[in-house]
Amino acid sequence: MAGHPSASPHDHARALAQRVRALREDRGWTRERLAKEAGIAVGTLGRLESEGAIQPGFFTVGAVAGALGVSLDGLFRETKAIPGLWSAGYEGRDIDSFVASLLNSRIDVVADVRLTPISRKKGFSKTRLGAALAEAGIDYTHLRSLGNPKDNREPFWDGRLEVGRARFRGLLASEEAQSDLDRLAERARQSRVAVLCFEKDESRCHRQVVLETVQKRAAVSVTPLA
Repeated sequence: MAGHPSASPHDHARALAQRVRALREDRGWTRERLAKEAGIAVGTLGRLESEGAIQPGFFTVGAVAGALGVSLDGLFRETKAIPGLWSAGYEGRDIDSFVASLLNSRIDVVADVRLTPISRKKGFSKTRLGAALAEAGIDYTHLRSLGNPKDNREPFWDGRLEVGRARFRGLLASEEAQSDLDRLAERARQSRVAVLCFEKDESRCHRQVVLETVQKRAAVSVTPLA
């Protein structure tokens, strides 16, 4: 893909909404509390946090910034989130806390690298996960070609990690996998991308290989999802 697209009004609105929500939640405030502190209507704050392209005016945003204890310039400047990769394992999480972690890290898109995106954990199968992410304003994509086949999972479970990683690297040589790696690298240069699989411990998951490969192509950082 040639060049990076310029940010749209919706991109700026999404970043601002996520920043305001994160600051409010860091203070343990409800939307009603922030609206009262800023001297604005709760519905107005709701529009600001909704990520829609049509946002409240400059003075309203300024009142919110003042209530949150940040400068208006600082609030807008910090909405320009640095792109990169996040490592996301959902083991031990419920869907609500997982989505909250994504929002706190201002993730733009979740790239699911499970071979089969089905889970016994409520909310983490493809359809329900995609719906929960969409509700939070986060994109979802399933990259099946970057999934680890069943016959290569045992090495990751029994400690033969290098055996599993070596075989998986070989599988990434396929045309489909290379195409998805390129797409993921391009997205990571422009957005904040969480690469998703089950295991909490990245070192025991094939996604570590995916992250290392994409990191080299995109020249971006990799951060564990808090």
